[in-house]
Amino acid sequence: MIPLKSNKDLENLRVSGKILAHVMGKLQDLIDVGIATSEIDNLAEKLIRKEGAIPAFKGYKGFPASVCISINEEIVHGIPGPRKLKEGDIVSIDLGVNLGGYFTDAAITVSVGRADPKTRKLIQVAKDSLSAGIKQAAVGKHLTDISYSIQNFVERHGFSVVRQFVGHGIGVNLHEEPEIPNFGQAHQGPVLKSGMVLAIEPMVNMGTWESSILENGWTAVTGDGLPSAHFEHTVAVTENGPEILTK
Repeated sequence: MIPLKSNKDLENLRVSGKILAHVMGKLQDLIDVGIATSEIDNLAEKLIRKEGAIPAFKGYKGFPASVCISINEEIVHGIPGPRKLKEGDIVSIDLGVNLGGYFTDAAITVSVGRADPKTRKLIQVAKDSLSAGIKQAAVGKHLTDISYSIQNFVERHGFSVVRQFVGHGIGVNLHEEPEIPNFGQAHQGPVLKSGMVLAIEPMVNMGTWESSILENGWTAVTGDGLPSAHFEHTVAVTENGPEILTK
């Protein structure tokens, strides 16, 4: 059962999403050579709490930080720490906000300094695949129209989509029904209705789609050690089309 959000719910989620977008912009500005990932995490928590909200990830199933920071071959769920960013790294930041019980979730990937052309293309394709998926988040579409659109876009550009991790419903919980794969056939699964809120998040690898999880129990890495990029928005399905709540 996919929960539908009321107008009041959507109003609250818009505020939560606005806070998230503001904080994400500040974190993006902080990314530079020599910055420790723990510094990014500390700023994220400080800014979120300053807005009267709570970091949605901190303590979730034991996750120890406010933000997931994944570097190079790390796909998702990287744990911040003393590691410092280097020229040529690519960094994925995944952030969630809980404002009075209303959850939003978003992710971006950026390069540190100058990335090589193929890495820049990877980042752009991942970003554009999210836009392709969001366009399918419309009343009357099927859930896997989102999935198919993302996979088709990514693979046409020579990259692959991760299978082990997927998008999800969101709103009054961080994770709700449905799961939203970034791969699959079109016109399958539930029909989308106004009031559904979805966290759409393609994870795109330069090489193989296969992945594994490190010994810390959290961080997912690519099966071949090549880079990965991750983008995400929280999107409401409305009668007027998809509404990005975290833009």
